[in-house]
Amino acid sequence: MAEEVELKLALPQELRRALSRHPLLVAAQEMPARRLVNVYFDTPQQELRARGVALRLRRQAGHWLQTVKCAGLAAGGLSARPEWEQPYGGRFDFDAIDDRRLARWLARRHLEGRLQPVFSTVFRRRTWRIEREHGAALLAMFDEGLVRCGERTSPIRELELELVEGEPAELFAVASELAATLPLKPEPLSKAQRGYLLASGPRAPQRARTTAPLVDAHTGLAEALRRILRCLLAELQANEAGAAEGTDPEYVHRMRVALRRLRGLFRIFAPLLPAAGAAGLLPRLRELARTLGTARDWDILSEEILAPVLAGFPADRRLADLGRVAAERRSLAHAAVAHALADPGYGRLLIDLGALACDRSLDALASSPDALPEFAGRSLERLRRRTLARAKRADAADAASLHRLRIAIKRWRYAIEFFAPLQPGHAVQARLRRLTRLQRDLGALHDLVNAATPLELCAGEDPALREAVALAGGWHGPLHRRILQRMPKAIDKLVSSERG
Repeated sequence: MAEEVELKLALPQELRRALSRHPLLVAAQEMPARRLVNVYFDTPQQELRARGVALRLRRQAGHWLQTVKCAGLAAGGLSARPEWEQPYGGRFDFDAIDDRRLARWLARRHLEGRLQPVFSTVFRRRTWRIEREHGAALLAMFDEGLVRCGERTSPIRELELELVEGEPAELFAVASELAATLPLKPEPLSKAQRGYLLASGPRAPQRARTTAPLVDAHTGLAEALRRILRCLLAELQANEAGAAEGTDPEYVHRMRVALRRLRGLFRIFAPLLPAAGAAGLLPRLRELARTLGTARDWDILSEEILAPVLAGFPADRRLADLGRVAAERRSLAHAAVAHALADPGYGRLLIDLGALACDRSLDALASSPDALPEFAGRSLERLRRRTLARAKRADAADAASLHRLRIAIKRWRYAIEFFAPLQPGHAVQARLRRLTRLQRDLGALHDLVNAATPLELCAGEDPALREAVALAGGWHGPLHRRILQRMPKAIDKLVSSERG
């Protein structure tokens, strides 16, 4: 078995020549270009895909090569996957697979006679070998061609950095050098994943929110940080295409939550991070969060504030005009999101986040078996005390104090989710339910209060639009009062529940 460790980077078509002229590649050893033809196989029920297995035949030097790959680490364009390659002799042969669990599963599925081509890839590959310091080496492979499934095709245009010798951090170091002058961005999908998406027909991008446990009591501090960081990076990128498309506000929301959780992670681990680690990333994360936050605010205004009022008064032209003005501003905000995600700075941010997850200086963190539980316990207690202090100072008549409480609850809740497997399960879930309920009410209150500013911006000095704003305010007034009325009791309940 070999392990393939590679970093995939997307590159705009018009800059492929600029790539080959980059000083890093000019100084590298270029190998002969090749045309590669690959056919991917699965059962009619796509059992291999469901198992995270890819089966491929590649035409190479007049012969076919069989490759089996398994799902492994994949985040921020970086993937580390086990693979098995062997000559293809006219029938599929899995006897050489030394992962006995996988070999037994393949044998049990009785695949012979049920495997069929699902899609193919055809592309031209240019390859450079890059030698690094301390004996590290990698291959830079630029692939350009097509994924094909029947009459449907999808372009391939990506740079793969594949590790030959050394640590994965070398891949990000090279990517960072290239991205300094080229608009490269980590590509989260493999060719096989894109092929399966093509085979499935037109679909909206899949929303993503990872909730699987990432750590346990035996996880070291460095490994815990890496796992959570990679998970959040994968979540960020999984929602990127939908956010850039701008047709479903949920993608922007989930990207924004992933960014908040990233910032929360850095706050928790700040005392242990390399000096230049989170400090250089946080301002860039905040800037992207602001762009996404503006779009999210207009989404809420349009869908949760104005939409029910428009439905209640469908013939009111003042409200209809106000809705159109809000829709125009919402469209501009989503255009700003698409622009930010297409900007080279976003690609560099993703590369730097991935590089931090591979930073060997993290290995200096405490690694004793009880280091993570102790660290998590201290972090959670600090956030708990801060939240309770803000809860005791919160005043239903003071929107700013409620906003501070909402932020504290979010940060505490994110930390609880990060370290959930280290805490008693029943107690954790009960606490999360209490925090989520209160956060939901505080969020609704915040949205209602915050709606005033953009509504007034939409109305300007137009008397009819200002009347529509007043009508919208009157519509939501009862809800605002109900939330305010139950807020003191809800806050008291949170404080009292933590005394025990």
